[in-house]
Amino acid sequence: MRAKGIERELRRRLPWALRSCVTVEAGRALLRASEAEAFRAASERIREALDKVADLPVFPREVEDILSISSHERHKWLKGGRIKSIGTRTVKLRERAKAVTFHIFDPRHIEDVLDGDLPALGRDEDAQALAESRRRSAAKAALARACKGREKAAHKPSDAGRRPPLLGWEAFDAEGLLR
Repeated sequence: MRAKGIERELRRRLPWALRSCVTVEAGRALLRASEAEAFRAASERIREALDKVADLPVFPREVEDILSISSHERHKWLKGGRIKSIGTRTVKLRERAKAVTFHIFDPRHIEDVLDGDLPALGRDEDAQALAESRRRSAAKAALARACKGREKAAHKPSDAGRRPPLLGWEAFDAEGLLR
């Protein structure tokens, strides 16, 4: 799951000439170099980096792949506190005019989230919250329609402009005179 992020980290530690010679696939790192001395130096740097791979932060795209969530869900869960960021990282990409800042995550926290099956629980909570929101909106719209119907009936002239006589306090209150 984290192969792409690990590959980026390994390439970052190598000189420009050897960066394209490293690939990570199926749980192994492959290094191709034509010179023996360059191969030894690069393999030593890769070995040091692989010793620290468990502590590497998890990037947003990797979080989405590991938890099988969309970027929208990742943003919502980050804002809601379901997943916690350990900080941000800013990079200046060659193709872009501006620097890009993104959150990075602790691999142990992401592992705990995955082990606790929190993505499924979070989706259930989101579905319940959406259903409740829709129910409230439907009730609010129904109330607005009912009030609109009453207003139209109240403005309609009745029997030559006269109102029926008040028979009791309930009728008096219904006319809006008691406040």
